[in-house]
Amino acid sequence: MPELVHIGVMKKLINSPQDVVLEELEGMEAAHGDRLRINYDPVFIARKDAPIKGKVGLVSGGGSGHEPMHGGYVGKGMLDAACPGQVFTSPTPDQMFEASKAVNGGAGIVHIVKNYTGDVMNFDLAKEMLQTEGIAVESVLTDDDVAVENSLYTAGRRGVGLTVLMEKLLGAAAEQRISLAEIKKLGDLIRSSGRSMGMALTSCTVPHAGKPSFELPEDEIELGIGIHGEPGRHRVKMATADEITEQLMEPILTDLPFKRGDAVLMFVNGMGGTPLIELYIVYRKAAAIAKAHGLKVVRNLVGSYITSLEMAGTSITLLHMNDCLCELWDAPVNTPALRWGI
Repeated sequence: MPELVHIGVMKKLINSPQDVVLEELEGMEAAHGDRLRINYDPVFIARKDAPIKGKVGLVSGGGSGHEPMHGGYVGKGMLDAACPGQVFTSPTPDQMFEASKAVNGGAGIVHIVKNYTGDVMNFDLAKEMLQTEGIAVESVLTDDDVAVENSLYTAGRRGVGLTVLMEKLLGAAAEQRISLAEIKKLGDLIRSSGRSMGMALTSCTVPHAGKPSFELPEDEIELGIGIHGEPGRHRVKMATADEITEQLMEPILTDLPFKRGDAVLMFVNGMGGTPLIELYIVYRKAAAIAKAHGLKVVRNLVGSYITSLEMAGTSITLLHMNDCLCELWDAPVNTPALRWGI
């Protein structure tokens, strides 16, 4: 049986830091083998029914530690494949290459890429490799984080909460057999229409490091934190949930900007260590701020969908919506982590 491992200051339900990702994948295979298949060399997670003839294949990926993203979103109505790297480490080009080939149904492939240097570089290399084999490939970037322009891991803005929404919306479009060019166009529209910002109450501990990623005093929080523990805009003293929510919403609303009369999807996300009771307190205030700003929240998502191991904190994402996007959001989805309409 697994035991509680105590290495220095780290307490985690693991067997060995080196085996965390492998054993996670074995667990996913045991739990969800009815809808997923796991390829172990190179590593990727694919829909059991892929490739699907005539359907654009959607492939994403990134470092592990953000579960359920991305492997938890493989299935009908979302991704065809996901490539997990080691914890907070980009997957390799050969993972992306083989995953894309495995789910290619002849209609082309779309790579959904978070704007982190390693992810962008490796997906670009995989794209070139696929194109030399005659496979049509398009890429869509997510760079929705308004907190910082450049960071430890990026040139430009980081890709965060919008990635989950992108995977759902493009996944629904692909199920409707929309063409490669149209899915690329839709992805670029979504990219330009969503903004996010997050914060941390605590750090997280990467298994192989065995200690917190950064030090955060008990009476301080980090505003604008990245999903790998990258620094944010600034540290401030601990405040109430309403005050923190205001400090997240203001830069989101003014960045695009969102204006009176806009319809939006509001996504309040937990970073891994935040209970749902607290996320609903944040949503309550965020929805009130949106209403006061003249926005109409037509869809929402609340829960821990893009995490940073056990970090306590939250992020908020707003996405402009229209009738087409609402229809795609409501379309059936059947993945380990997101499921409705089935």
